Amino acid sequence: MEKIRKSEEEWRARLSPEEYHVLREAGTEKPFTGEYTDTKTVGVYRCRACGTELFRSGTKFESHCGWPSFYEPSGSDAVTLVEDRSLGTVRTEVRCAACDSHLGHVFHGEGYDTPTDDRYCINSISLTLEPAE
Repeated sequence: MEKIRKSEEEWRARLSPEEYHVLREAGTEKPFTGEYTDTKTVGVYRCRACGTELFRSGTKFESHCGWPSFYEPSGSDAVTLVEDRSLGTVRTEVRCAACDSHLGHVFHGEGYDTPTDDRYCINSISLTLEPAE
């Protein structure tokens, strides 16, 4: 996958302040406020910062956690996983593999009835949805 590199000034010019906070500063949108939390639209979810395909609607499921949830990314190279100790606990951060933007976190073994038992808990503001035609 081709890496996308921009200066922080370029990212600030491209993204809204809210998008920049989540995507570039690893912020989190408030639960149950995101555009894609409850959407059922069929399509492809892309990184809002760079447009890379990250998830498909067929892997989205209702987790009732307040953010869109997926049980796997579109491809094995779509995202990178990074250990996150920012809140005094160990979590796994999910980043766009192409531009290194923060997307959310992944949680394992929570007992969801999905093929992977993973919950990729992703900020809506870090995504755009390209509806299927």
